Amino acid sequence: MSLGEAYVRPEKGELWLLNAHIARYEAGSYLSHQPTRPRKLLAHRKEIDNLTSKIQEKGLTIVPLKLYIKDSRAKVEIGLAKGKKQYDKRESIARRDVEREIGRAIKKRGR
Repeated sequence: MSLGEAYVRPEKGELWLLNAHIARYEAGSYLSHQPTRPRKLLAHRKEIDNLTSKIQEKGLTIVPLKLYIKDSRAKVEIGLAKGKKQYDKRESIARRDVEREIGRAIKKRGR
């Protein structure tokens, strides 16, 4: 299971999990499921309406945080997320580059 590129989109009063990769069961038949098909999430009407309104007014995105199995059901923990601003992205890239350079220097020195 990979939630790396996954997100949740509300459509017609329902929540759909998109771009989540669930690998095929190797011991299963050749008629197995598609690994990245959209999957419907079960939630209460109030929860769906609340999340939909927050997405529309604040420009947030619903992202899956964790997936776990409980009583033979797969459950997805979701949360609201806000995208990074451009200046935040530049700061993260600069920090990552500095850490990479430090790692290289330490690795060279250890030889």
